Amino acid sequence: MVNIPSPAVAIVGRHNSGKTTLIERLIAELTARGHDVGSVKHHSHSKFEIDYPGKDSWRHREAGATETVIASPEKLARVKTLTHEVECAEIVRSMPGHDIIVVEGYRKSGLPTIELMRAANPADAAVAAAFAQAATQGLPLGTDFTQLAKGGAADACDADDVRATDDAHAADLAAKAPGASTVAIITDIPEAVAAAETYGIPAFDIFDTPGIVAFLEEHYVRPRLTVVIQAGGESRRMGRSKATVPFAGDPLICRLVRRLSAVADELIITTNEPENLGFLEGMDVPCPPRLVRDEYDFRGALPGMYSALINARNPYVAVVACDMIFASPCLVVAEALEMAKTGADVVVPVNQHGFEPFHALYRRDTCVPAILRAIDRGERRAQAFFDDPAVTVCEFSQQRVLEVEPRGGCFINANTPEELARIEESYLGE
Repeated sequence: MVNIPSPAVAIVGRHNSGKTTLIERLIAELTARGHDVGSVKHHSHSKFEIDYPGKDSWRHREAGATETVIASPEKLARVKTLTHEVECAEIVRSMPGHDIIVVEGYRKSGLPTIELMRAANPADAAVAAAFAQAATQGLPLGTDFTQLAKGGAADACDADDVRATDDAHAADLAAKAPGASTVAIITDIPEAVAAAETYGIPAFDIFDTPGIVAFLEEHYVRPRLTVVIQAGGESRRMGRSKATVPFAGDPLICRLVRRLSAVADELIITTNEPENLGFLEGMDVPCPPRLVRDEYDFRGALPGMYSALINARNPYVAVVACDMIFASPCLVVAEALEMAKTGADVVVPVNQHGFEPFHALYRRDTCVPAILRAIDRGERRAQAFFDDPAVTVCEFSQQRVLEVEPRGGCFINANTPEELARIEESYLGE
């Protein structure tokens, strides 16, 4: 089973900002739009309990169990005694397979954060005033807003209230204010909206749930993804079609389908021999493949790329060669999230050998016209359109690949029976 990492975003704010109410609305809207949502709640009190005295599981823990799992056909809960607080990143890693995880709190987790400021909450008003003053003075995000507290509070309070506001909210101004990880502001405070605009951060009204969710979908929700496995046809060096050559007891194409269907909202096989791949239709996989013929009647990596993208129904298209024996579904997801984050048109791994265009991600609507222009120039190489002025290429470094797939090997392929036999022998010997 493939554990696909879940993207996550944190909703942060001060006590009584209304984070839980906001998150409840966001989860409901995301779910209504068909997304699988996970959530994490940071609790500041170390002694909180989610089990009750007298329950069987509580009795297990009272008897000395350090970890108890309560399981039913529909739900599972795990209660574990900790010796130290678990980092948010570790919690998120333990929750694979979601389209997005919405985290309440964990400001310092390293996650992208969305800041909530509500006018009715005095602590929020104080931070908003300091935030606005920092923007007016041209100070960078992450400035210690404590130094601005007196002046910021004075803009919003009478003189008698300033000292009390300073004392009550100093910690919030120092540690609970917008910073470098802030990606959006949710507020009903006009000066906070103006400050966000100065910093180039989008600002949303507190009740603009559809707008906030649209922002999450554009930048943080796991994008809807078409995965295309390029099967081609006869390989001269292999002596037969790479798609049907046996590997570990099955045609090689079956291995790729099983590995990649878990992350595909649509799975396409491009081939010039669909009549020989009919056996794929009976595979029991999460996303059954659809066979499409090559669009051009002449060979070449770039025409094959065009066939992949023009037949995709989703805007993000992962293209993987059928001989990428250890193709990584986790890398495909990481590339998709990088495309959403950067706005790039191509996210392509790069190493000492150059680009790996057949384990890369492409934005369909931008890349198709660029590919056609390159084909019209007589180009046949897959990366021939990367220098098109309309295309932005994001290089995914070897270090980034290894962060996603620590064992590496994503780009190993076989061109001859001898190479395939050596790889199979190594694989079966693990």
